[in-house]
Amino acid sequence: MNQAKHHNRQLDTVTTDFTVLRGHPQPFGVSSLAEGVNFAVFSRHATSLSLVLFRPGEPEPLAEFPLDAALNRTGDVWHIGLQGLTTGFEYGYRAARTGANDSPVHRFDEDCVLLDPYARAISGPSLWRCATRQAARQGQWRGLLVDNTFDWGLDRPLNHHLADSVIYEMHVRGFTRHGSSAVTRPGTFLGVVEKIPYLKELGVTAVELLPVTEFDEADNYRTNPLTGAALHNFWGYHPLSFFAPKAAYAIGMTADAPVREFKEMVKALHAAGIEVILDMVFNHTGEGNEQGRTLSFRGLDNSVYYMLEPQTGAYANYSGCGNTVNCNHPVVRDLIIDALCYWVTEMHVDGFRFDLASILGRGSDGSVLANPPLLERIAGNPILANTKLIAEAWDAAGLYQVGTFPNFGRWAEWNGKFRDDLRCFVRGDTGMVSTLATRLAGSADLYQGGGRAPYHSINFVTCHDGFTLHDLVSYRRKHNEGNGEFNADGCDHNLSANHGVEGPTHDPEITALRERQVRNFATLLILAHGVPMLLAGDEMGHSQSGNNNVWCQDNVTGWLDWHDLERNRELFAFCKDLIAFRQRHPLLRPRHFEGEVSGERQLTWHGVRYNEPDWSETSRSLGMYLQGTACGAEIYLIAHAGEQAAEFELPELSGPCRWHRFIDTALDAEQTSCTPGTEAVLADQRSYRVTGQSVVVLVGGGE
Repeated sequence: MNQAKHHNRQLDTVTTDFTVLRGHPQPFGVSSLAEGVNFAVFSRHATSLSLVLFRPGEPEPLAEFPLDAALNRTGDVWHIGLQGLTTGFEYGYRAARTGANDSPVHRFDEDCVLLDPYARAISGPSLWRCATRQAARQGQWRGLLVDNTFDWGLDRPLNHHLADSVIYEMHVRGFTRHGSSAVTRPGTFLGVVEKIPYLKELGVTAVELLPVTEFDEADNYRTNPLTGAALHNFWGYHPLSFFAPKAAYAIGMTADAPVREFKEMVKALHAAGIEVILDMVFNHTGEGNEQGRTLSFRGLDNSVYYMLEPQTGAYANYSGCGNTVNCNHPVVRDLIIDALCYWVTEMHVDGFRFDLASILGRGSDGSVLANPPLLERIAGNPILANTKLIAEAWDAAGLYQVGTFPNFGRWAEWNGKFRDDLRCFVRGDTGMVSTLATRLAGSADLYQGGGRAPYHSINFVTCHDGFTLHDLVSYRRKHNEGNGEFNADGCDHNLSANHGVEGPTHDPEITALRERQVRNFATLLILAHGVPMLLAGDEMGHSQSGNNNVWCQDNVTGWLDWHDLERNRELFAFCKDLIAFRQRHPLLRPRHFEGEVSGERQLTWHGVRYNEPDWSETSRSLGMYLQGTACGAEIYLIAHAGEQAAEFELPELSGPCRWHRFIDTALDAEQTSCTPGTEAVLADQRSYRVTGQSVVVLVGGGE
C-alpha cells in the first residue's frame, strides 16, 4: 500500500496534513475502512481527477489531492484513501480531459467541483433553509462525510402483501407545511411523524413519498404572473442525487441530520404498521439540457451517464426535462441497483415507484428493448426480492406500456387506463359499462398472464400529476395561469366535469352532485380489485383551484390545508369506512384472477334485472356480485351513472343471510356509509332503488 504525507496542491487554507493511501476501487462513494476513509468514483474518459476537501460551510477548499493514474486508478475507477478525516468534512471531485474538446459528447470542466453520484448526504444552499435566491443559484453542492450509525432496534421492511395494501401518495413538505397542520416541525420528515395518528385513523398501509432525494428548489426562474411571487421546484422531480435525502426536509443542521431524521420517520411509520414507498427519478437529472449547469454526472462522464446524439452531443429528451439518463449502460445500471439496495438495506424502505419507468427500458440509442437488462436485474436482485416495484409505465416521448411493461413477473404498474376509464364512466360517458367491469375485476386484459395478478394493478383516479379529486368534479379545464407558462403546461386530457359551473359555486344542487361524485370515485377506487392509491388530501376535499400541475407551487395551492378536514369531516369518515371495509373482506383483495383457482370465489355481473347485465352502448349501470364460500362472504356493488333513479333487483341470499347496506353515496353525508360490521339490514330484500349518479354497496350476512 502506498502512503505518504501529502500536502497536495498548495492552498492558502491548508493547515492539516493527511496520510494519503492508494485506496480501493470498491465500493463506490465514501466508505470507512480500517486504515481510513476511502473515496472511489467512476470516470472512464477523464485523464486527470482530483479529490477536493472543504471544511464544513467554507467556500474555499481546504485541500486538493490530484490522483495518480498509475496508483489511484483501477480500470475506470479512481480511488484514494485518507487518514485524519472526521465526519462533517465536505468533498467533491475535479475532473479534466486532455483535449477536452476532442468530442462533442464530453463536457469536462476543471473549474467545476463535482458532486459524487454516490454521496449519501449533500450540503448546499437551500431556499427552504433561508438562503437567498441568488445564493441558492450560485452555491455549490458537495458530498458530506456523515456518521450513519442509527439504532434501528428490531425494525425491518414490513413486507405487507401488495394485495392488502392501500397506498397514500403524499409530498413530505406539502403534507404539513401549511400552518393549519398544527405540527411543531412543518414540512419535514419529522412533521410526517407527527401526523402518523392521522394516517393510522384513515387506515392506509403505505405512504408513497414524492421525491425525497436532494434537488434544487431554486432551479425554477419564473414568477407567478398572478401574484408576482417567485416560483420554486416544489415537487422535486429534478434529482441531484439518487442516494442523499433532501436536507431541507430535516430540522437539524448537522451533517447527519437528513439521513438520521429520514430513518426516524421510517422507524416511526413502521412501528405504526405503515410502509414507506419512495418515488424515484432515475430517468433524468437536474443538470438539464445543453444550457444546464454542470454539477455531477455531466462533468464526470457525460457520454456514459446520458443518452446523447453522437455527432453533436445533443441530449436525448425522452423525459421531457432536458436530458435522459443512459439507464441500460452497465455502469449506470450498477448505480441504480446500488441506490435501490442502499435505500432498502440502510434506510429500510419497503418499495419504489419509478418515475417515467419506460425510459428504464430504452437502450443507449433510445430504442425500446424487448428484455431490458436493468428491469430484469431489478426484478431478480436478491436484496430486492420482497421490495415493492411499481412502474409509471410510460415516458414523455409517447411510449405507453400500461399492461405491456417488461415485468419479469414482478413489476406492478400505475394503471393509467383504470384512471381514465373510471373518469369516463362516473361523468356519464356512454359505452363504458363493459370497460368498467374489466377495471373493477382487476384489469385482466392488462395483467393476467406473465405471472402477474390483480394486485399488480395500482389503481388510482388522481395523483400528484393532475387534478385533485375535488377539482376533477369542479373544473372542465385546467387553470395553470399561476405557473407562468401561459396555461400551456399540464395535461389537457383531464376527462373531468364541472357539473354546470366552472369552479366554486354556492348552488346547493351542484355542490351536492359534486360531493356525491367524489364519493362515487372513492368507492369504486377503494373496492376495485387491485391496489388502491389515494392522493393525499382527496379524503378531506383538498382543492388546487383548478391547477393540474402544481410542481412549482410551494404555497397554499400545493400545501394541504388541514382546515379542509374539519370542513369535510364526513368525507374523511367515508374514506376511512371504505378502507376498513376493504380490509375486512378478503373478497375485495384477491390474489388471483377470477377462475384461476377453483372454488375461491365467484364474480358475476348484473344489470337492473338480476343476472341480466346490459353491455349496450347506452347502458350506464352495472351490478358486481362477489360470492365467497360461506354465508356472509357476499358483496353486491351497484354503479349507476344514469341521471334517473333505477330499481335494481337483488340476488337472493341463502339461509338466514340478509342484505345489509354499507354504502349509498346518494344519502345525506352523515348516512352515506357506516362502520363496517354495523350495517343495517334492508327492509326490502328483493330490490333496491338507486338514485341517479350514485353507487351502492350491500353486504350479505346474518341478522
